[in-house]
Amino acid sequence: MLQVNSNPCDLKRQLIYPRDMTRRTRWLTDAEQAAWMELVRVLFTLPAALDMQLRRDCDLTQYEYLALGVLAEQPSRTMGMKSLATMTNGSLSRLSHVIKRLEAADYVRRETNSHDGRLTDAILTDAGFAKVSAPAPGHVATVRALVFDHLTGDQVAQLADILKRIRGADRSHIRQLVRTVD
Repeated sequence: MLQVNSNPCDLKRQLIYPRDMTRRTRWLTDAEQAAWMELVRVLFTLPAALDMQLRRDCDLTQYEYLALGVLAEQPSRTMGMKSLATMTNGSLSRLSHVIKRLEAADYVRRETNSHDGRLTDAILTDAGFAKVSAPAPGHVATVRALVFDHLTGDQVAQLADILKRIRGADRSHIRQLVRTVD
């Protein structure tokens, strides 16, 4: 039997999902649902806007720009591939494909790690440093226009705190999901 209450979303859930599933699921509150939908919109629109700006200004994807940027921030412009994959939130496989393209353009080269021959380092070339440096002012302007120009200093601090909490929870939840898939 359907339970009618004031929330139309609850009624829709009862119609779509079996009764035992609706009892076990902690559905989002109206406030959580509204916040979630705003986050989803940002997750889809912000990366696309940043990617378009980078493709237009320097013919790099956002991930390529990130990989080059992380290398540019290293004192020796060098980082192990595993560490670089972690820093760019990508898989080693994805990073390897990207580095291969960047190598072909002479922006990066790969070398065997001098301390451990089993490991590979990615090294940013001078051409790669120039490539990642040139679009930086336009990229920062885009980031400011899309995110920070709309926030107060307190809101920036709150945003950083909220995102750290989400990212921390996300990592543990992803590890749990991976264990259940294996």
